[in-house]
Amino acid sequence: MKAETVARGRRAVFLDRDGTLIEEVGYLDRLDRVTLYPWSVDAVRLLRQAGFAVVVVTNQAGVARGYFEESFVHTVHRDLAARFAAGNAPIDGWYYCPHHRDGVVERYRIACDCRKPKAGMVRQAADDLSIDLARSIVVGDRWLDVQMGQAVGATGLLVRTGFGASEETRPVASVQAAAVTANLMEAVSWILRHDP
Repeated sequence: MKAETVARGRRAVFLDRDGTLIEEVGYLDRLDRVTLYPWSVDAVRLLRQAGFAVVVVTNQAGVARGYFEESFVHTVHRDLAARFAAGNAPIDGWYYCPHHRDGVVERYRIACDCRKPKAGMVRQAADDLSIDLARSIVVGDRWLDVQMGQAVGATGLLVRTGFGASEETRPVASVQAAAVTANLMEAVSWILRHDP
């Protein structure tokens, strides 16, 4: 009998946006408030050079709350995509959740399956980009990022930027990060050291 080989998908690193890639400013509602951390482009470039797909996954409840239009999320992502591409660090995909069950904009006021810590965004990205979630990593500044990773069998890392330092002091039962690092660049260093 001929042995069959099972093709596995690409490895990916899923990155939270606010507080991980860019500075946390609350509800980001103007393009002039977007500030990349100084290490973000270099960190993404290193991941790409190591063979990882890089995907951004972000909750954007400001849409449901009426603070900004969904089109503004696209504007921010186009701007960021251009900055990363200019630094030879292209992002493979941008996924966001505009929903919140307490939103004021009716069409976004739903209990969805894409709002972190639910795993809808990473599952969609896995389908779109042929990603093997079990070989992937989620990096973010909230326990809900780590929890989302756990839900799909991925490794979760917490960074202390954004809300991460305060999150670290309030552990969540049954949510365990593989590591807690100072920032995204240190998370990438951890990933590369533990890359099989």
